[in-house]
Parts: sequence; structure tokens; C-alpha cells
Amino acid sequence: MSEKEKVEGYVEHIIFRNEENGYTVLNLSMKGRELTCVGTLPMIGEGELIEASGDYIEHAAYGKQFRIESYETKVPQDSVALERYLGSGAIKGVGAALAARIVRRFGDDTLRIIEEEPERLAEVKGISERKAREIAQQVAEKAEMQNAMIFLSGYGIALNLGAKIYQQYGDNVYRILKENPYKMAEDIAGVGFRTADEIAGKIGIAVDSEFRIKSGLSYVLNQATAEGHVYLPEPVLLRRGQELLGVEPERMQKSLQDMAIDKKAVIRELPAEREGDEPLRIVYASQYYYLELSTARMLHELNITCEEDREAIEKRIGKIEKKYQIELDEMQKTAVVEAAYSGLMILTGGPGTGKTTTINAMIHYFEAEGLDIFLAAPTGRAAKRMTEATGCEACTIHRLLELTGNVDDSSANVHFERNADNPLDADVIIIDEMSMVDIHLMHALLSAIVPGTRLILVGDQNQLPSVGPGSVLRDLIRSECFPIVCLTHIFRQASQSDIVVNAHKIHNGEEVILDNKSKDFFFLKRYDVNVIWKVLVTLVSQKLPRYVDARPQDIQILTPMRKGALGVENLNQILQKYLNPPAPDKAERENGGNILREGDKVMQIRNNYQMEWEIRGINGIVAERGMGVFNGDLGMIRSINPYTEVITVEFEEGKFADYTFKQADELELAYATTIHKAQGSEYPAVVIPLLGGPRMLMTRNLLYTAVTRARKCVTIVGSDVTFQAMIGNHIEANRYTTLARRIREMQEENA
Repeated sequence: MSEKEKVEGYVEHIIFRNEENGYTVLNLSMKGRELTCVGTLPMIGEGELIEASGDYIEHAAYGKQFRIESYETKVPQDSVALERYLGSGAIKGVGAALAARIVRRFGDDTLRIIEEEPERLAEVKGISERKAREIAQQVAEKAEMQNAMIFLSGYGIALNLGAKIYQQYGDNVYRILKENPYKMAEDIAGVGFRTADEIAGKIGIAVDSEFRIKSGLSYVLNQATAEGHVYLPEPVLLRRGQELLGVEPERMQKSLQDMAIDKKAVIRELPAEREGDEPLRIVYASQYYYLELSTARMLHELNITCEEDREAIEKRIGKIEKKYQIELDEMQKTAVVEAAYSGLMILTGGPGTGKTTTINAMIHYFEAEGLDIFLAAPTGRAAKRMTEATGCEACTIHRLLELTGNVDDSSANVHFERNADNPLDADVIIIDEMSMVDIHLMHALLSAIVPGTRLILVGDQNQLPSVGPGSVLRDLIRSECFPIVCLTHIFRQASQSDIVVNAHKIHNGEEVILDNKSKDFFFLKRYDVNVIWKVLVTLVSQKLPRYVDARPQDIQILTPMRKGALGVENLNQILQKYLNPPAPDKAERENGGNILREGDKVMQIRNNYQMEWEIRGINGIVAERGMGVFNGDLGMIRSINPYTEVITVEFEEGKFADYTFKQADELELAYATTIHKAQGSEYPAVVIPLLGGPRMLMTRNLLYTAVTRARKCVTIVGSDVTFQAMIGNHIEANRYTTLARRIREMQEENA
């Protein structure tokens, strides 16, 4: 490992600083020459004398730079250096003229006077006793911060993380790190259990420390939510805890009980499934237990019967059919009746069963009654489809609830403006693609709806469950506590589409004929990975855009897995090479071993509630601003600025968002995406490569979800044996949720 270079000089000018992550570009004055330095330097101010360690790098656009990895502020050694430091703006309220007067009065003794006899600063014209105290306090705070950063770096904590930790704890940082470094995992974004555990190991915290066990168990519970679970059975929690911590389950039992006493966890029992068995103890992270409980309560409160005459409703439906020249079957009419009669109802059904026609009939019915109707869906794509299908404006649920926040104040959480104190002003709310809605979003939505507002939930329960925790739509249906209408009849027009017909065959476990006589469902049998790669490139770049009248970027490759020859990561590298090759006029950025390039199709891979976006009108004038870019949102990289280190992405609906290079890990190439990520989306054409994979992954409902994402054409490339095996594989990953149980309990309590 090569020794780091060292440089020393004065911070002459800060060229650029990202206040969110501390990334800084500055000029360092070094004995007659200037050096451009870059790094995460949130606390450095102009005029400071620093000694920095790092490496010289060659920037493609800006030449030689010094990348700072660590630094320390040096005490100014003489009156010239002191005047320069004090007059730089580093001390609030002290400008160049006042700095000159201070140093002229005290000379080389200035710093000692500020630290030890600050009241003497009042001897200088223009400085009151109060101002003298403020100057001394600022100098002391800077020294304390510098000492804390040196202390933290001794445990291998990087500058940007050290700044976050110091901002959170101030002078308490020493006590917290020595007593319980795991507290950082609770308090500071970006510090997880593993980071805290690594620091704790360096400090010498015992492996079986109570703090470590509790933090580890909390980590396991929170990690389980990433798999969609709301709780874990106690045996599963203890097994995973043992694997993580290397501590025996018996030792963890006491910590678990203490977590329950401290209200960090909730322990409950589920009745035994068979007579003679012991009840099963289950453990929630507290917030998820109360999320489910509160969600169940609000659902129960909405589940009221409206004062409507059923016969009169049916007559109005007949008038709507005649006026709009639509014909509803019996189940569709039942759905409209239930929507009019019920405070909460669920409409479910597969493709081609008339869900859209039914929603339109509901809208016409409620409009005729003079009611205000809101339409929403979980994603921008789904909302756009809803708008196109109904002719009425639909928006994302996040936008409906008016997501907002203050990005300049880390203590102010991003939140929804629409909530229990400021509910939605609507008579009817219709939510589509409910299979995508997780427990968090459902709770937020219900919080903003007052009893008496009709809530209509629409979705296909056979789709994959939400990416986030919970299984909301299925649990609502499973509870059997709400009016549910399930559409099953495939209408004539839809029955002419092999996408629809084959989707239902897949769902029912029936054989699909692969003779390529279809106009919209094709199977290209290929068994060599290299051949499949070539076919995918040809389909996306040439054949399918012409066939479905779309751009290559509108064609979506959907694959079951991330890894492997036909996984997302490998396919995106191949497709980028052919669909958006490097060019002299295209800026690019290396990101985690991958390249992001201007013109690339990308996807946001996690919810970022604080990301600001804007819709630009003619000549780039901002027409609208908002916040929030969400997991699964697709966009295109419009520009990469290597000087300001900003990547500008245009998402659907013309939303432009700026990412710092530090935020680039929230983006990934999206020429190919996993089928899970495509939930709620629809594309002109999808291409599905299938050649094999783990049985737990290659399932019927995964295939069903992929096929139903296509509007005009499905092309599957690969092994027909794998395809038929997926149809026969009805395994579904079980999610640990208890929303259905909570809903039934709520109904029984209030019966």
C-alpha cells in the first residue's frame, strides 16, 4: 500500500460545496502556488491553514487535482497567518478590517488572548463584550470539532461520516462512542448496525454486550422488512441473530424481553395451527406492529354502509350504460353497486376482465351524483396509464398526499401535508395497482381519509406483492371483512389478445402453446447464452420498435434475476454497449464499477423523499416543482457535469432531478430490469430472457407478472422447458404479516 501524499496551505477560495453531503472543491494556497483540492470537507472554511493527506489525480476536464482523504486544521503560527484566518469569514461577524485591528492590537499573542482572555477583545474598537464572547465561542467550537474529527478518524471513521456523527452528538460523541456506539445505528442516517459494530470492535465493546445484542436483533428485524415481512417468528429471529452476532439464543432471550419492555419490540403469540402444538411467539419491530394495528383500525372506520337505495343505484347504472354506450356484465354492475353503497370496497381481477371499464362506470356514476373524485396509483407510470384509460387526471399516491419536507434542516422529516389533521377533500378516492402498495403507504393514505369518504381499491391479487413490507391487498381480501368483487370473465376484445389469454393460462397452471402463430405473443427457442444476447440486442434496437411503433428505450427487457449471464447487471452492460455506446460528445461517470453515460436509460432504486424535481416548460422555464423520486421510477440521463459533479435525469412526466455524484448509487442502468421492479408498469413491448434459475425464484406468479406488463407484444427468448417449468411452479414466498388478523380482531371487538 503506497504512502499518502501530504500538502499544507491556506484555503484561498471554496469553489463549490454540496451542503447536503459536504463534497467540496477548493483552492489551496501553498507558498506562492495554488492547488485545486477535492473531497468531503463539510467543516473547512476559507482562510484556514490545513495539512491534508491524499492522492494527486488527473481530472479529464480540469487537470491535476489533489483528492483529500483526511486533514487537520493547523494553528496559525504568526500574526500574518492569524489576520488571514480571522478575516476570511471563518469567524462570523469578523471581516478583514476588524481582523486587522485585532491582530494589530495583540500581535502573535492573538490566539492565546481569544482562547484564554476573550474579554480583552473588547479593547479593540468595534468589539463589544458580547461580541468578544461570541468570537471566543466560535473559535472554541471549531477547535472542539477538529479534536472530535481527529478522535473519530482514529477509529477509521471517514470525514463525511465523522461530520454527521459530530453534528448529531456534539461534545457527547466521546461518551456515546465509548459507552454505546450502537446508538449511532438508531440516530444517524447512513450508519447501520454493521458500521456501528465495526467501530465497536475497534473500541473494544464485548461480543455479548447488551447494547450489541439489542442493536443486532433490531437490525435483523429491520432487514426482514426488506424481504417484505412485518414480523419474524421468534425461532427465525433468534437463528438469524445467532448467525449475525455469534451469540447463543439463550443469551438473546433476555435482551429480547428488555427490548419489549423498552418498547423497541412487540412480542405476541399466534394460536397453534394444530391441536397439541405450542402457540408461536412472533416479534415485531414496534413501529410495524403499530402500523398494522393503526391501519386495521382506520380500515374498520371506513368500512361503513352508505345510505343509498340499491334499486335506485341500479337504475342509474342503466342510464350510464345507455348514455356512454357501454355494456356491463353482472359482476361489473355488482362492483358499481358496491362502490356506491359501501364506504370501502375492493375490485380485483386479471387482465382483460374489464377492470378499466368498471372504473369508468364508477366515475360516470359518481360524477352524475356531483361528487368529487380523486384517482391515484403507486407509481408515475401506473398513474399515467390510469389517466389514459379513464380520461380523468390521476396522480401518484405520494403526490395526492402532497409529499413535502425541508431539505435544509436534517431534523425536519419529510412528510405528507395531507394527514389526519389535514385530510383529503374528496367524496370518492379510487386507487389502482393496489398490489404494489406496502404497509407504510397504505397507512399514510388512510390517515388522510375521513370516514364517509368512499375508498375503492383496485388491483390484481395474483401480481407479485409490494417491494416494501406487507401484503396489503392480499391481506384485505384474506380478511373477508370488506365488500370484494372479483372479475373473472375475459371480454371478447381482450380474448383476441394472446397476451391476455396466455396470462390467464399461466395463472391457472395450463399449458401455453408456443407455435408463434400469434400476433402479440412470441417464443424464440434459444439455448445458448451468446445467441440470446444477440437476439435481445436485435429485438430491442431494430425489430420491436418498428413492430409496435415505439422507441428502443420504450422496449423493456424483464428478467427474473440480478446475477448471472441473463441477470440485470450483465444484460445492462451488454445493452448499454450497443444501444448507447461511448462517444466524444457524451460525458460519463464511473459508478461502483459501472458506467453511467449521457443518454442512458436509468432507474431510481430506492425511495428518496428529499430529492427535488422540476418540470420545465418552453426555454427551460420551471413550470412546477416538487419532491420525491421513488423506487422503480424510470428516466434518462440528460447531462453529466464533471465540474459541479451533478447528473441530471429526466424522469417520466418531464420531471428533471439533479443527482450529486455521491447520490449516483441511487441510480442503475435500466435497459433490463428485474420483473419485481416492473410492477405497476406497462410497456409497448417486453422481452423476457429465460434459461434457468433457482426454483424459488422461477415461479408462476413471477412469469404472470412479466407477461402482463406488455401492452402490444411479449417476446420470450430462451428455453421452452424453463418456461413450462415456471408455469408448473406455484411456490410463493410467504410473507410474515398479520394485517388480515388485525382487521378481523377489530371487527370482532366492534361487532
